[in-house]
Amino acid sequence: MIKEAMLYRPLDEGRVECALCGHRCEVAQGKFGVCGVRENKDQKLVTHVYGEVIAAHIDPIEKKPLYHFQPGSTSFSIATVGCNFRCPFCQNWQISQVTKKDREFREGYKLSPEEIVEQARSSGCRSISYTYTEPTIFFEYAYDTARLGRTAGLANVFVTNGYMTAEALETIKPFLDAANVDLKAFRDETYKKVCGARLEPVLESIRLMRKLGIWVEVTTLVVPGMNDGDDELGDIARFIASVSPDIPWHISRFHPDYKYTDARATPLATLKRAFSLGKGAGLKYVYIGNVWEESEDTRCPKCQKLILRRSGFYVEKNAIKDGKCPDCGTFIAGVF
Repeated sequence: MIKEAMLYRPLDEGRVECALCGHRCEVAQGKFGVCGVRENKDQKLVTHVYGEVIAAHIDPIEKKPLYHFQPGSTSFSIATVGCNFRCPFCQNWQISQVTKKDREFREGYKLSPEEIVEQARSSGCRSISYTYTEPTIFFEYAYDTARLGRTAGLANVFVTNGYMTAEALETIKPFLDAANVDLKAFRDETYKKVCGARLEPVLESIRLMRKLGIWVEVTTLVVPGMNDGDDELGDIARFIASVSPDIPWHISRFHPDYKYTDARATPLATLKRAFSLGKGAGLKYVYIGNVWEESEDTRCPKCQKLILRRSGFYVEKNAIKDGKCPDCGTFIAGVF
Protein backbone atom coordinates (compact mmCIF):
# COMPACT_ATOMS: atom_id res chain seq x y z
CA MET A 1 0.00 0.00 0.00
CA ILE A 2 1.29 3.43 -0.95
CA LYS A 3 0.84 6.08 1.75
CA GLU A 4 2.17 9.59 2.23
CA ALA A 5 5.26 9.52 4.42
CA MET A 6 5.88 11.38 7.64
CA LEU A 7 8.90 13.60 8.36
CA TYR A 8 9.78 15.22 5.04
CA ARG A 9 9.79 18.68 3.51
CA PRO A 10 9.71 19.99 -0.07
CA LEU A 11 12.82 21.51 -1.64
CA ASP A 12 13.34 23.38 -4.88
CA GLU A 13 13.31 21.77 -8.35
CA GLY A 14 10.72 19.19 -7.27
CA ARG A 15 12.98 17.51 -4.71
CA VAL A 16 12.08 16.56 -1.14
CA GLU A 17 14.23 16.07 1.95
CA CYS A 18 13.47 13.01 4.06
CA ALA A 19 14.06 13.66 7.77
CA LEU A 20 13.49 10.07 8.89
CA CYS A 21 17.03 8.66 9.13
CA GLY A 22 20.60 9.86 9.30
CA HIS A 23 21.02 9.83 5.52
CA ARG A 24 18.58 12.76 5.24
CA CYS A 25 18.15 11.93 1.56
CA GLU A 26 17.34 14.68 -0.89
CA VAL A 27 15.14 12.76 -3.30
CA ALA A 28 14.53 13.92 -6.84
CA GLN A 29 11.17 13.56 -8.56
CA GLY A 30 10.48 9.90 -9.37
CA LYS A 31 13.45 8.63 -7.37
CA PHE A 32 13.80 6.60 -4.16
CA GLY A 33 15.82 7.29 -1.04
CA VAL A 34 18.66 5.04 0.13
CA CYS A 35 16.14 2.73 1.82
CA GLY A 36 14.55 1.87 -1.51
CA VAL A 37 11.00 2.04 -0.15
CA ARG A 38 10.31 5.80 0.01
CA GLU A 39 9.73 7.59 -3.28
CA ASN A 40 9.23 11.17 -4.40
CA LYS A 41 5.94 11.28 -6.32
CA ASP A 42 5.13 14.78 -7.55
CA GLN A 43 7.06 16.35 -4.65
CA LYS A 44 5.21 14.19 -2.15
CA LEU A 45 7.24 11.55 -0.32
CA VAL A 46 5.40 8.24 -0.15
CA THR A 47 6.13 4.90 1.48
CA HIS A 48 5.59 1.69 -0.49
CA VAL A 49 5.55 -0.71 2.47
CA TYR A 50 2.66 0.48 4.63
CA GLY A 51 0.47 -2.41 5.77
CA GLU A 52 2.55 -5.07 4.00
CA VAL A 53 4.66 -7.44 6.09
CA ILE A 54 7.36 -9.73 4.77
CA ALA A 55 7.60 -11.56 8.10
CA ALA A 56 5.39 -11.93 11.18
CA HIS A 57 6.25 -14.32 14.02
CA ILE A 58 5.81 -14.82 17.75
CA ASP A 59 9.26 -14.66 19.38
CA PRO A 60 10.63 -14.76 22.90
CA ILE A 61 11.61 -11.21 23.86
CA GLU A 62 15.08 -12.64 24.61
CA LYS A 63 15.53 -13.23 20.86
CA LYS A 64 15.58 -9.49 20.11
CA PRO A 65 17.79 -9.67 22.27
CA LEU A 66 16.25 -7.88 25.24
CA TYR A 67 17.25 -9.44 28.57
CA HIS A 68 16.06 -6.72 30.95
CA PHE A 69 12.68 -5.96 29.39
CA GLN A 70 9.69 -8.15 30.29
CA PRO A 71 11.88 -11.30 30.53
CA GLY A 72 10.14 -14.57 29.74
CA SER A 73 7.42 -12.89 27.66
CA THR A 74 6.66 -13.23 23.97
CA SER A 75 6.62 -10.46 21.38
CA PHE A 76 4.64 -10.33 18.14
CA SER A 77 7.39 -9.51 15.65
CA ILE A 78 6.92 -7.92 12.23
CA ALA A 79 9.01 -6.58 9.35
CA THR A 80 8.64 -5.15 5.88
CA VAL A 81 11.25 -5.37 3.14
CA GLY A 82 14.04 -2.82 3.02
CA CYS A 83 16.87 -1.24 5.00
CA ASN A 84 18.90 1.97 5.05
CA PHE A 85 22.17 0.03 5.55
CA ARG A 86 24.00 -2.30 3.16
CA CYS A 87 25.86 -4.57 5.58
CA PRO A 88 27.57 -7.43 3.70
CA PHE A 89 27.18 -9.80 6.68
CA CYS A 90 23.44 -9.25 7.21
CA GLN A 91 21.72 -12.41 8.43
CA ASN A 92 18.35 -11.28 7.07
CA TRP A 93 19.64 -10.06 3.72
CA GLN A 94 16.95 -11.93 1.77
CA ILE A 95 14.39 -9.41 3.05
CA SER A 96 16.47 -6.44 4.23
CA GLN A 97 18.31 -5.91 0.96
CA VAL A 98 15.15 -5.90 -1.15
CA THR A 99 13.87 -2.56 -2.42
CA LYS A 100 10.60 -1.45 -3.96
CA LYS A 101 12.43 0.15 -6.86
CA ASP A 102 13.56 -3.27 -8.09
CA ARG A 103 11.66 -4.65 -11.02
CA GLU A 104 11.41 -7.99 -9.30
CA PHE A 105 10.97 -7.39 -5.61
CA ARG A 106 9.80 -9.86 -3.02
CA GLU A 107 6.12 -9.45 -2.24
CA GLY A 108 4.82 -9.47 1.29
CA TYR A 109 1.24 -9.84 2.45
CA LYS A 110 -1.32 -7.43 3.82
CA LEU A 111 -1.58 -7.02 7.58
CA SER A 112 -3.15 -3.86 8.95
CA PRO A 113 -2.07 -2.22 12.22
CA GLU A 114 -5.41 -3.29 13.71
CA GLU A 115 -4.80 -6.92 12.68
CA ILE A 116 -1.28 -6.88 14.15
CA VAL A 117 -2.58 -5.67 17.50
CA GLU A 118 -5.36 -8.23 17.52
CA GLN A 119 -3.01 -11.10 16.65
CA ALA A 120 -0.55 -9.96 19.31
CA ARG A 121 -3.27 -9.88 21.97
CA SER A 122 -4.91 -13.16 20.98
CA SER A 123 -1.55 -14.96 21.02
CA GLY A 124 -0.74 -13.77 24.54
CA CYS A 125 2.15 -11.49 23.57
CA ARG A 126 3.00 -8.62 25.88
CA SER A 127 4.65 -6.52 23.18
CA ILE A 128 5.02 -5.86 19.47
CA SER A 129 8.54 -5.82 18.02
CA TYR A 130 9.48 -4.04 14.82
CA THR A 131 12.46 -6.13 13.80
CA TYR A 132 14.23 -8.47 11.31
CA THR A 133 14.83 -5.55 8.88
CA GLU A 134 15.16 -1.87 9.89
CA PRO A 135 11.98 -0.49 11.51
CA THR A 136 12.95 3.10 10.81
CA ILE A 137 12.25 2.63 7.10
CA PHE A 138 8.67 1.47 7.76
CA PHE A 139 8.15 4.22 10.30
CA GLU A 140 4.56 5.17 9.40
CA TYR A 141 3.43 1.54 9.66
CA ALA A 142 5.26 1.07 12.95
CA TYR A 143 3.96 4.38 14.33
CA ASP A 144 0.31 3.61 13.66
CA THR A 145 0.67 0.07 14.98
CA ALA A 146 2.55 1.21 18.09
CA ARG A 147 -0.10 3.82 18.87
CA LEU A 148 -2.88 1.21 18.67
CA GLY A 149 -0.77 -1.29 20.58
CA ARG A 150 -0.24 1.13 23.45
CA THR A 151 -3.99 1.70 23.70
CA ALA A 152 -4.48 -2.08 23.85
CA GLY A 153 -1.95 -2.41 26.69
CA LEU A 154 0.93 -3.73 24.60
CA ALA A 155 4.52 -2.50 24.77
CA ASN A 156 6.45 -1.58 21.62
CA VAL A 157 10.03 -2.51 20.76
CA PHE A 158 12.42 -1.41 18.00
CA VAL A 159 15.30 -3.70 17.00
CA THR A 160 17.30 -1.16 15.06
CA ASN A 161 20.60 0.00 13.63
CA GLY A 162 19.95 3.30 15.41
CA TYR A 163 20.27 5.39 12.26
CA MET A 164 17.15 7.48 12.83
CA THR A 165 16.90 11.22 13.32
CA ALA A 166 16.05 12.97 16.57
CA GLU A 167 12.78 14.03 14.91
CA ALA A 168 11.84 10.39 14.31
CA LEU A 169 12.67 9.35 17.87
CA GLU A 170 10.83 12.26 19.43
CA THR A 171 7.79 11.52 17.26
CA ILE A 172 7.50 7.86 18.24
CA LYS A 173 8.73 8.28 21.82
CA PRO A 174 5.22 8.39 23.39
CA PHE A 175 4.62 4.85 22.11
CA LEU A 176 8.09 3.27 22.09
CA ASP A 177 9.03 1.38 25.26
CA ALA A 178 12.31 -0.35 24.44
CA ALA A 179 14.97 -0.71 21.77
CA ASN A 180 17.92 -2.91 21.04
CA VAL A 181 20.44 -0.87 19.05
CA ASP A 182 23.01 -2.62 16.89
CA LEU A 183 26.27 -0.71 17.43
CA LYS A 184 28.28 -2.28 14.64
CA ALA A 185 31.67 -0.65 15.20
CA PHE A 186 33.28 2.40 16.76
CA ARG A 187 35.14 3.71 13.73
CA ASP A 188 33.45 6.09 11.32
CA GLU A 189 35.45 4.67 8.41
CA THR A 190 34.03 1.23 9.14
CA TYR A 191 30.48 2.55 9.07
CA LYS A 192 31.14 4.33 5.77
CA LYS A 193 32.87 1.38 4.11
CA VAL A 194 30.77 -1.49 5.43
CA CYS A 195 27.31 -0.03 6.08
CA GLY A 196 27.23 3.00 3.79
CA ALA A 197 26.49 5.21 6.80
CA ARG A 198 28.13 7.19 9.63
CA LEU A 199 28.82 6.39 13.26
CA GLU A 200 27.76 9.59 15.04
CA PRO A 201 24.01 9.41 14.29
CA VAL A 202 23.93 5.97 15.90
CA LEU A 203 25.67 7.24 19.02
CA GLU A 204 23.29 10.20 19.17
CA SER A 205 20.29 7.87 18.93
CA ILE A 206 21.52 5.79 21.87
CA ARG A 207 22.04 8.91 23.94
CA LEU A 208 18.65 10.35 23.01
CA MET A 209 16.75 7.10 23.59
CA ARG A 210 18.15 6.95 27.09
CA LYS A 211 17.30 10.61 27.70
CA LEU A 212 13.73 10.09 26.46
CA GLY A 213 13.18 7.22 28.88
CA ILE A 214 13.18 4.42 26.31
CA TRP A 215 14.73 1.24 27.73
CA VAL A 216 17.93 0.60 25.72
CA GLU A 217 20.10 -2.47 25.21
CA VAL A 218 23.03 -2.56 22.78
CA THR A 219 24.27 -5.40 20.59
CA THR A 220 27.65 -5.62 18.84
CA LEU A 221 28.26 -8.37 16.31
CA VAL A 222 31.98 -9.02 16.66
CA VAL A 223 33.33 -9.66 13.17
CA PRO A 224 36.93 -10.90 12.83
CA GLY A 225 39.10 -8.34 11.07
CA MET A 226 36.43 -5.64 11.19
CA ASN A 227 35.74 -4.58 14.79
CA ASP A 228 37.42 -7.21 17.00
CA GLY A 229 40.44 -5.24 18.22
CA ASP A 230 40.75 -4.59 21.94
CA ASP A 231 40.98 -0.83 21.40
CA GLU A 232 37.73 -0.71 19.45
CA LEU A 233 35.82 -3.09 21.71
CA GLY A 234 37.04 -1.11 24.70
CA ASP A 235 35.88 2.13 23.08
CA ILE A 236 32.41 0.65 22.54
CA ALA A 237 32.23 -0.49 26.16
CA ARG A 238 33.36 2.89 27.47
CA PHE A 239 30.86 4.73 25.29
CA ILE A 240 27.96 2.61 26.53
CA ALA A 241 29.10 3.09 30.12
CA SER A 242 29.31 6.85 29.57
CA VAL A 243 25.62 6.88 28.60
CA SER A 244 24.72 4.55 31.48
CA PRO A 245 26.45 1.57 33.10
CA ASP A 246 22.95 0.06 33.43
CA ILE A 247 22.69 -0.50 29.66
CA PRO A 248 23.12 -4.23 28.90
CA TRP A 249 25.72 -4.99 26.21
CA HIS A 250 25.19 -8.09 24.06
CA ILE A 251 28.41 -9.29 22.46
CA SER A 252 27.29 -11.47 19.58
CA ARG A 253 29.28 -14.13 17.74
CA PHE A 254 29.58 -13.69 13.98
CA HIS A 255 28.84 -16.60 11.65
CA PRO A 256 29.61 -16.39 7.91
CA ASP A 257 26.60 -15.21 5.90
CA TYR A 258 25.55 -13.25 2.79
CA LYS A 259 28.71 -11.70 1.26
CA TYR A 260 30.95 -12.56 4.22
CA THR A 261 31.05 -16.30 3.60
CA ASP A 262 34.85 -16.47 3.54
CA ALA A 263 35.24 -14.96 6.99
CA ARG A 264 35.59 -17.25 10.01
CA ALA A 265 33.30 -17.38 13.00
CA THR A 266 34.35 -15.21 15.94
CA PRO A 267 36.71 -17.09 18.29
CA LEU A 268 35.29 -17.59 21.75
CA ALA A 269 38.47 -16.07 23.20
CA THR A 270 37.67 -12.78 21.42
CA LEU A 271 34.18 -12.70 22.90
CA LYS A 272 35.51 -13.39 26.38
CA ARG A 273 38.02 -10.57 25.94
CA ALA A 274 35.18 -8.24 24.97
CA PHE A 275 33.24 -9.39 28.03
CA SER A 276 36.20 -8.48 30.27
CA LEU A 277 36.56 -5.11 28.55
CA GLY A 278 32.87 -4.40 29.15
CA LYS A 279 33.13 -5.25 32.80
CA GLY A 280 36.35 -3.27 33.08
CA ALA A 281 34.58 -0.23 31.63
CA GLY A 282 32.02 -0.43 34.43
CA LEU A 283 29.11 -2.07 32.61
CA LYS A 284 26.93 -4.00 35.04
CA TYR A 285 25.36 -6.37 32.54
CA VAL A 286 27.38 -7.95 29.71
CA TYR A 287 26.25 -11.01 27.75
CA ILE A 288 27.91 -13.26 25.17
CA GLY A 289 25.43 -14.28 22.47
CA ASN A 290 25.24 -16.83 19.65
CA VAL A 291 27.39 -19.18 21.74
CA TRP A 292 25.34 -21.95 23.25
CA GLU A 293 28.09 -23.17 25.58
CA GLU A 294 28.30 -19.78 27.29
CA SER A 295 25.91 -18.76 30.06
CA GLU A 296 23.65 -15.79 29.39
CA ASP A 297 22.29 -15.66 32.93
CA THR A 298 21.80 -12.40 34.81
CA ARG A 299 23.64 -11.96 38.10
CA CYS A 300 23.27 -9.24 40.67
CA PRO A 301 25.99 -6.65 39.93
CA LYS A 302 26.70 -6.30 43.67
CA CYS A 303 26.52 -9.76 45.30
CA GLN A 304 26.74 -11.83 42.08
CA LYS A 305 23.76 -14.00 43.00
CA LEU A 306 22.20 -15.73 39.97
CA ILE A 307 18.85 -13.96 39.72
CA LEU A 308 17.70 -14.83 36.21
CA ARG A 309 18.61 -18.14 34.53
CA ARG A 310 18.21 -18.58 30.78
CA SER A 311 18.37 -21.59 28.47
CA GLY A 312 18.73 -20.38 24.93
CA PHE A 313 16.02 -17.78 24.42
CA TYR A 314 13.91 -19.00 27.33
CA VAL A 315 13.83 -18.02 31.00
CA GLU A 316 14.05 -20.95 33.43
CA LYS A 317 14.20 -18.93 36.65
CA ASN A 318 13.45 -15.32 37.54
CA ALA A 319 14.17 -14.46 41.16
CA ILE A 320 13.97 -10.68 40.75
CA LYS A 321 11.48 -9.24 43.24
CA ASP A 322 10.11 -5.72 42.84
CA GLY A 323 13.02 -4.95 40.51
CA LYS A 324 15.61 -5.92 43.14
CA CYS A 325 18.00 -8.72 44.00
CA PRO A 326 16.24 -10.99 46.51
CA ASP A 327 19.43 -11.41 48.56
CA CYS A 328 21.02 -7.98 48.90
CA GLY A 329 18.24 -5.69 47.67
CA THR A 330 20.32 -4.11 44.89
CA PHE A 331 18.23 -2.48 42.16
CA ILE A 332 18.36 -4.44 38.88
CA ALA A 333 18.05 -2.10 35.92
CA GLY A 334 15.29 -2.95 33.48
CA VAL A 335 11.54 -3.32 33.03
CA PHE A 336 10.43 -6.34 35.05
